[in-house]
Amino acid sequence: MNKYLEIPRFKLDNESIETNTSISQIQVEKKIEQIFKSFCSNAECDPEIPVLHREDHINYIKKHMFTLPENYECLDSSRPWLCYWLCQSFALLNCELTTEEKSDVVSFLIKCQHESGGFCGGPNTIPHLAPTYAAICALCLIGTEEAYSVINRENLYKFLMSLRLPNGSFKMHVYGESDVRAVYCAATVARLTNIYTDTLFEGSARWVIRCQTYEGGFGGLPGVEAHGGYTFCGFSALLLLQSVHMCDTKSLLRWVANKQMPFEGGFQGRTNKLVDGCYSFWQAAVFPVISGLLESEEKRPIGSLYDYRALQEYVLICCQYKYYGGLIDKPGKPPDVYHTCYVLSGLSLAQHAIKNSSCVVGTPENILNENNPIYNIEVTSLDKALNYFRAATQINY
Repeated sequence: MNKYLEIPRFKLDNESIETNTSISQIQVEKKIEQIFKSFCSNAECDPEIPVLHREDHINYIKKHMFTLPENYECLDSSRPWLCYWLCQSFALLNCELTTEEKSDVVSFLIKCQHESGGFCGGPNTIPHLAPTYAAICALCLIGTEEAYSVINRENLYKFLMSLRLPNGSFKMHVYGESDVRAVYCAATVARLTNIYTDTLFEGSARWVIRCQTYEGGFGGLPGVEAHGGYTFCGFSALLLLQSVHMCDTKSLLRWVANKQMPFEGGFQGRTNKLVDGCYSFWQAAVFPVISGLLESEEKRPIGSLYDYRALQEYVLICCQYKYYGGLIDKPGKPPDVYHTCYVLSGLSLAQHAIKNSSCVVGTPENILNENNPIYNIEVTSLDKALNYFRAATQINY
């Protein structure tokens, strides 16, 4: 057995009860098993594998940075997200846009900023918290004076206040839904741009903690099923609100650890769902924070709380699109810029899972730049942005 697949792996036992869910799971396992077998055969001849096909992924991202194929038309109202996903992927791969390319992205995001505050999904639409988060993250990743100065912090604060509800939750837009994503997006942009106030987030932590379920994860609203994306948003929001003490971290740890698939090595987003590459970030981002909390409580180093090697193996062996770059959900799926961003983000977390120790599967050339598990911004870009806005002029609240 190749050294990279010596971790015990366990297939689904459907206990002789066949369902649509169990059929789909078995099909995925069979496909991945064939890929693992092929990898082991190749590894006997090439000890350098698995290899992160860095140049292929960089070329894929460059190709999609300013020109998108027709199948992205459905994301026309989410264009700041496209900027963010591509900029984050570039940063993790230690690749930088040219000065002209940075200005082009900034010029577009200027057109998405609404005169009343916040950013829209595209020019001439209403401001919305999700593209506001994406646009500000993208500007922080670009990291130039031109990018930082785009953000109208005073209007941004007014925009956030306009979405706040009396119970501490937030609406995604003026006529929109209220869920845990909104609190996370609001808290993130407020912390990034240094406009956070206790008044803005009064009662928010109490509302977020109501979204933690009996399972330990977080749902989008109080009383609904725990989900990986909402769990990330809920837990990270509590951290940004400096209220993580309110969270039942033991039950959260149990829930998220059980979302790592025992055969594939990647994560599922919910109970009885299939593995998906994007949850390499959404689920794995919880672990470094909980590890840090446990270390501070027990005054000693804590090892990785999940199998970071198995996760890297899933990404490197199963989630790289071999034809022209980009990262994927699972074998058989095409690449897209969303999965490219979040698979790389999760891979970075796994590679840096244990401080001061090499956690990299494959050769050292596979290593990505370090990622922040709360903001999902490459750490050098994040530190630079936080320092810039800490020194910025105080706004009038």
